[in-house]
Amino acid sequence: MIRYIKQMSVNLFPGYFALVMATGALSIATFLLGMHLISRLLLYFNTVAYITLWCLTLFRLIRFTPRIIADLTSHTLGPGFFTLVAGTCVLGSQLITVAHHYSLALYLWFLGIILWIVVMYTFFTAVTVRKDKPTLAEGINGAWLIAAVATQSISVLGTLLSSHVENGREILLFFALCMYLLGCMLYLNIITLIFYRFTFAELKIAALTPPYWINMGAVAITTLAGSTLMLHSQNWPFLGEVMPFLKGFTLFFWITGTWWIPLLFILMVWRHLYHHYPLKYDPQFWGMAFPLAMYTTSTYQLAKALNIPFLLVIPRFMVYIAMAAWLTLLIGLIHHLYLSFRAHQNISSGQAFSWQRRGGGS
Repeated sequence: MIRYIKQMSVNLFPGYFALVMATGALSIATFLLGMHLISRLLLYFNTVAYITLWCLTLFRLIRFTPRIIADLTSHTLGPGFFTLVAGTCVLGSQLITVAHHYSLALYLWFLGIILWIVVMYTFFTAVTVRKDKPTLAEGINGAWLIAAVATQSISVLGTLLSSHVENGREILLFFALCMYLLGCMLYLNIITLIFYRFTFAELKIAALTPPYWINMGAVAITTLAGSTLMLHSQNWPFLGEVMPFLKGFTLFFWITGTWWIPLLFILMVWRHLYHHYPLKYDPQFWGMAFPLAMYTTSTYQLAKALNIPFLLVIPRFMVYIAMAAWLTLLIGLIHHLYLSFRAHQNISSGQAFSWQRRGGGS
């Protein structure tokens, strides 16, 4: 078992905290829509998943430091580490929304900020100063937008905490507003490169990976961040002054996310049905479950913030699509863990048998 855990930590996908992001977003969505039992169960599951992934990550960091540094500074794998930030803050938002647990959420917010600083400046410094760089088509993918997702997750959690902070509330909301605007900047910069790759560079079937759903997920959480700021505008008069800007800019990002959904579904059909690309479990698929759940949550909050009741129709049916995607991936994860454990057991048994045949058991 120890060898199996060691193997899991060595091969741990850097973006696996997207599982926590997807579960947290779905839990918040179901809570807002009155499915309180489901949201509570998802909170318990997410807590266990978060702790487990951190144990594997810390073990990997201690035992395989060079490999984790190589991943963090890689054009292709490095963006996955932003899921540590986003997963931490989404869990904090989940604790507040579902369990009304503010003290632990505050610690998670501080942890998220520290992780954001480390990952943000390590990754972007490394890819900037590197001499041998990949081409645009090889080096960039939808996972880069998790940088924007991580930034917006800090804004959302900070805004939620503002109602329960006695001192420094205005500073906290100013920081949340700045992170919201910074996340908008990151999205607009990165999505330009990704859209260019989509339309002017050859897009191979194998390269159309699930993280491209973050194209939509990033604007979904941006919508949530803007909506959450609007819903807490009574806590800081300045937010009231910039309310017209917040309303227009947030609606702009929501319609951008809405535009992405049909295109991403079409591309998925093109990949898996038209070209028969194998559809099997991949941890990157959690990068598809998260946007679906986050779009549900953000649309619900946008409808409240803008007082547009007819928009509530969307989250009431989108939540079931998000739940179906999450359950499918959970089954795939369990099956994947079972097969990998069986394979590990078979290898271990084969090694033991070989050792005995050589006389090691005499």
